[in-house]
Amino acid sequence: MKRPSKLNASFVKRIRRPGRYGDGRGGYGLSLLVKPTSTGRISRTWAQRLYINGNAVNLGLGAYPVVSLKEARAKALEHRRALARGIDPRNGGIPTFARAAEKVIAIHKANWKPGGDTEQQWRSSLRAYVYPKIGHKTVDKITTTDVMAILLPIWNEKRVTAKRVRNRISAVMRWAVAREYREGNPAGDAIATALPKNGFRTVHHRSLPYAQVAQALARVRASTSRPVTKLAFEFLVLTATRSGEVRGAQWAEIDIETATWTVPGERMKTGREHRVPLSSRAFEILAEARRCSVGSAWVFPSAAGRELSGNTFPLLCRRLDIPAVPHGFRSSFRDWCAECGVPREVAESALAHTVKGVEGAYLRTDLLKRRRDVMEEWGNYVRQPG
Repeated sequence: MKRPSKLNASFVKRIRRPGRYGDGRGGYGLSLLVKPTSTGRISRTWAQRLYINGNAVNLGLGAYPVVSLKEARAKALEHRRALARGIDPRNGGIPTFARAAEKVIAIHKANWKPGGDTEQQWRSSLRAYVYPKIGHKTVDKITTTDVMAILLPIWNEKRVTAKRVRNRISAVMRWAVAREYREGNPAGDAIATALPKNGFRTVHHRSLPYAQVAQALARVRASTSRPVTKLAFEFLVLTATRSGEVRGAQWAEIDIETATWTVPGERMKTGREHRVPLSSRAFEILAEARRCSVGSAWVFPSAAGRELSGNTFPLLCRRLDIPAVPHGFRSSFRDWCAECGVPREVAESALAHTVKGVEGAYLRTDLLKRRRDVMEEWGNYVRQPG
C-alpha cells in the first residue's frame, strides 16, 4: 500500500504493514504506530513527538479506531498550543513543588509508621521551610541555589531538621526526574559539598537527672491537668517507652494475667513487637485509667474519645516548667540503669533498642523476666520524691 505524504482516513484504516507513519509537515509531530499483537492481529496507536525543555518526549494519544485521525490531530494541536503558552501538556502541565510534594506524600503515606516519617511531619517541615520559597515554582525551575537558600539558614543550628528537609526536597525532585519533568536532582549529592561540615554539635533530647524524676512526677500528679493525661504521662515514665507507643495504647494490648503490655510492631520504631513488663505502680495506673476511659478502646483517650495528640506530653512539661522533653525520660531511665548496675543488654532491651553486631546476632530473647525486676525497682524509685 502506497504511503501518502500526509495521513488520510483510508490509509489509517487499511494499513497493516508494521511501522511508524508520520502525518507529514504540519502534523505537529503526530504519527501512527502499527504493530502486530500477540494474537496475530494488528494494533494502530497514535503518538506525538514533542520537545519539552529541550528533551524529546513521546506522548501516547490513544488507539485507533477509538481515537480517530481527526481526534488525534486535534489532540496534537492542543498539545502544541499548550507548549506555546509555556505549559507542559503531560498530566495538566509541569506541577509546582507544592503539587509534586502532595503526590510524593500520597505515594509514601501507606508505608509510614508511628515514630518514623509521617504525613504530619512532612507537611509541617515543608510548610515551615520550603513552601514559602519554592512551593509556587514548577519543579523544572528549581535550582541548587534555591535549595541552598532553604538549607543554609538552618544548617548549623538545626542540623537534624535541615537534613530531613533536604531529604524531603530530594524525594520530590527524584519523583520529578522519574516523570521526566526535569533532569538531575538539585538536592542530591552535589549539594553536599557546598554545605558546611563542621561547627555543629549534636543536641540531645533534654532530660532530667534520674534523681529528679520522682519530683517531676509528683508535680504532674498535683497539677490540674486532665486525669487521663497525668496517668498517661506517669505510665510513659514508668515503662520507659516512647510517646506514640503510650498514646496509641489500647486495652486489647494489655494482658492482665501476666501484667504485660505488648506493643505491636507497627507502632514501634524498630518495626518489631515489644513486650513491656508492668510494675506494681504501672498496674495501679491502668486500674485508674480503666475508670476514666469506660467504653473506650484506648487506654488513655483524649477528651474527644480518640488517641491523645502528639503535643499532649510536651505541653504538659512546658506548662509545669519541667526542664525536659517526654523522650528525655528514657535517657533518665538509662542513666539510672547504668548507675544501679543493670546489665547493658537488659537496659537496652527495656528501651527496645536494637543490639548490633555479634552480641545482637546471638541474643534471641527479650529478657522479659529480668526486665520485670528492673521495671519494678524503677517504679519504686520514681514513685515518691526523695
